[in-house]
Amino acid sequence: MKMKAAAKIPTTAQGVKPGERGLTLLEMLAVLAIIGLVATLAAPQIIGYLDRSRADTAELQIKSLETVLDMYRLDLGSYPPAAAGLSGLIAQPAGVDGWRGPYLQRDDALTDPWGNPYRYTVAEDGQTAQVFSLGSDGAEGGDGNAADLGR
Repeated sequence: MKMKAAAKIPTTAQGVKPGERGLTLLEMLAVLAIIGLVATLAAPQIIGYLDRSRADTAELQIKSLETVLDMYRLDLGSYPPAAAGLSGLIAQPAGVDGWRGPYLQRDDALTDPWGNPYRYTVAEDGQTAQVFSLGSDGAEGGDGNAADLGR
């Protein structure tokens, strides 16, 4: 049995097969310019989305902390004392009897998405409490990303 020889594919003088040439420098520059333009237009949108998602996350965490604080109040008749702060949800505050915690398992739940601790205020009678975040700047007031949340 005789094998047929494979058909030879014609090549150019440089040894490159037709249709297999690379991109020219001008074509590469055009592609890079298009990628740069798309990145320039998309980056602010992506950054804005990340900022909004941090604020949304903080709002949800504040609501969760308020729910846990309500559970604490149901058990003890008042919110954690101001001296204990939100840490009173993780470890029993000094001088508090009837504590059934921990009400939170991890202390990282007490930190907002920007790495700042959540703020906690409680009335002297222990019957009203507020949890809030000072936003990305960690200072009172502010607009946009730096706005206070939970107040």
